Amino acid sequence: MITLITDFGIKGPYAGEMKGAILAINPEAELIDITHSITRHSILEGSFVMEQVVKYFPKGTIHVGVVDPGVGTPRRAIIIEGDHFLVVPDNGLATLPMKHVRPEAAYEINLKKMEGIIGRKISPTFHGRDVFGPSAALLDLGYEPSRLGREIDLEKIVTLNLEPKKKMDSWTLKVLYVDEFGNVVLNLEEYGSIKYVEIEGHRIPYANTYGEVKEGELLALKGSHEYLEIAVNQGSAAEVLGIKVGDEVNVRLI
Repeated sequence: MITLITDFGIKGPYAGEMKGAILAINPEAELIDITHSITRHSILEGSFVMEQVVKYFPKGTIHVGVVDPGVGTPRRAIIIEGDHFLVVPDNGLATLPMKHVRPEAAYEINLKKMEGIIGRKISPTFHGRDVFGPSAALLDLGYEPSRLGREIDLEKIVTLNLEPKKKMDSWTLKVLYVDEFGNVVLNLEEYGSIKYVEIEGHRIPYANTYGEVKEGELLALKGSHEYLEIAVNQGSAAEVLGIKVGDEVNVRLI
């Protein structure tokens, strides 16, 4: 089973080309389109989405993530092996999902080997089709990742700095994700019992679910992904607060 998460969009041929390249190698592959609508070039958003997917798929699933603004540069194409496989550019995309796969080893995909396998030159601008997709197809067929490249140091994989920062009685937090409802997911999972959250000049109540405040009102809660979330009942917290993925915000928990 192979999951696919990219910023390719759905208008052009890119997602279809990648799936075709996978099926050309492994016609029996089970492909699961998670999303091809990650915000363009947003490695952070892609990492969050991959994390959530990894948590709920069975062990042994191969997760392909392609949010790759550095495609064709010296950044590495890698495979992380653990309870699941992550097949990603080495640009920080693996940061959050790697917490859940119990990684045991990592490998740098050898592009020359891959050219021999796919029988054509690799495009310097489309590694999703020519590198990541075919690598996933081969892993799904039972290839050992060592056949696709050399083992590398897990500790040297590129990661994003997503540690919450506490100073006195406030936190500096990062927006990990904004969903289709405008709910804002922040990078704080452990924070104890609270009654209010102060953010961007708003003091808002902490609740268990959205309907505990009036329609149009702000609230904070522990969202379904276990992170601190800011929402508006039947509205958009991102619009009200004027924030987006990657922004840093100062937050007080009361």
